[in-house]
Amino acid sequence: MTTATQTAKTTHPAYQQLIERVREAQLIGSSAGILGWDQETFMPSGGVAYRGAQLAVLSRLSHESFTDPATGEALAGCEAENDLTSDPESVEAVNIREIRRRYDRATCLPAALVEEEAALSSSAMHCWADARKASDFKLFQESLEKVVDLMKRKAECYGWDAAGEPWDALAEDYEPGCTAAEVESVFTPLRKDLQTLLDDLMGSSKSPSNAFNEVKVPVDKQKQFVEKVAAQLGFDFDRGRLDVSTHPFCGGSHCNDVRMTTRFHENNVNDALGSTMHETGHGLYEQGLLEAHIGTPMGDSISLGIHESQSRMWENQVGRSEAFWKWCHPMMKEVLGDSVASLSFEDVYGGANIVKPDFIRVEADEATYNMHIMIRFEMERALMRGDLAVADIPEAWNAKYKDYLGIEVPDNARGCLQDVHWSMCSLGYFPTYTLGNLYCAQFFEKAMADMPDMYSQFEKGEFSGLLDWLRTNIHHHGRRYRAGELCEKVTGRPLESAPLVAHLNDKLRPLYGV
Repeated sequence: MTTATQTAKTTHPAYQQLIERVREAQLIGSSAGILGWDQETFMPSGGVAYRGAQLAVLSRLSHESFTDPATGEALAGCEAENDLTSDPESVEAVNIREIRRRYDRATCLPAALVEEEAALSSSAMHCWADARKASDFKLFQESLEKVVDLMKRKAECYGWDAAGEPWDALAEDYEPGCTAAEVESVFTPLRKDLQTLLDDLMGSSKSPSNAFNEVKVPVDKQKQFVEKVAAQLGFDFDRGRLDVSTHPFCGGSHCNDVRMTTRFHENNVNDALGSTMHETGHGLYEQGLLEAHIGTPMGDSISLGIHESQSRMWENQVGRSEAFWKWCHPMMKEVLGDSVASLSFEDVYGGANIVKPDFIRVEADEATYNMHIMIRFEMERALMRGDLAVADIPEAWNAKYKDYLGIEVPDNARGCLQDVHWSMCSLGYFPTYTLGNLYCAQFFEKAMADMPDMYSQFEKGEFSGLLDWLRTNIHHHGRRYRAGELCEKVTGRPLESAPLVAHLNDKLRPLYGV
């Protein structure tokens, strides 16, 4: 495309008006994002009620700005101009297509419902935090009942395919095109392969050392350590920051203001490292989106599944690899000092890959993690169908953990109250984690084929090769492609489970001698 043609397109009056309106709505929405980050990190608990009101107003204003009839008129004007849409992969065509999709969904929702959701999410998150601290589900039950009711009303506004179900309408916001039936068709065979691997690993008499997960390290030292790792991976602290929250997350407002959080336990530096590398993966994706497209679909991530592929790749394919620990082990000893002086390379590499069915999703190993996701998917699918009452969640949750992972859940804090997502009105979200694992393994397999010396780079603490590959193949495309389409373009084939299963088998079986 010539510069003259590009200029002619981007100065088209209807297109200019459309982009200006979308960016204005995004400015309001991103401001709410910063307030949400503040609520999870530094805001005093006494500010919850007023913060809920602030978020509700901003959500309503953003929604009203975006859904104003003038946006629809500008959108229709753009769609009528062939020179704007003739090349489906052009910046203009992508923005118009994705804005149309978002506009059609947004105009299905009354502004009052949007405002109600923002206020409910703020108050429900506070109730969830209190309930989790007390391990008392009843403290959260009423709020969650309101959330489920609101999500059912929201799904009704969206509608769903005649062959589908209410859950599909919500999943569309996180993974466009995703349906419960398709998720089930992927999860069923994956669970079988994972169960075979777990049975073999748990039946072995050999296992890695767990010493790495038992050492006590002062939190200030841990923070210094994980920040150094994040910077080494490529996270730009001039365009982002790392703080602490109950539940690690990555937020912010745009590529030059990325807010990550992690958490620390004195006796589990490995958890802090894994959480930080996970959120750094999200942060690197956000910082890799092109500044020129801030506030438009071309400056936005594709889907939560693709976003999760980035976080899981840095956490697992990189952070749990033998090559990574050949670099990280001596650096860790230098930063953490006497606390880890006795840990050998085998201790840290093996400890990073311990497989043990346990209660907490965010602390789960690679072999069991997807089981946690399958349980949550089945639960929220049943909630949306009306097959499960909110009051019955603890009992149903515990029964599934016994069935899937063979463990008895000791309390609600380590059971159905461990995740923040439902308090945030984020039903339909959880399967994106497993989809992310699948995309991650397939992308990484292709990156390895393109850069056969990548592990040698990791051993020297060099991660820019992988980051540049991700920037070129994924980050810079914004929403040019849908998730499945991107997967085929990058790897040459549709999404499949074989790369993930092969990755787990190739790494874990030797460590367990099976």
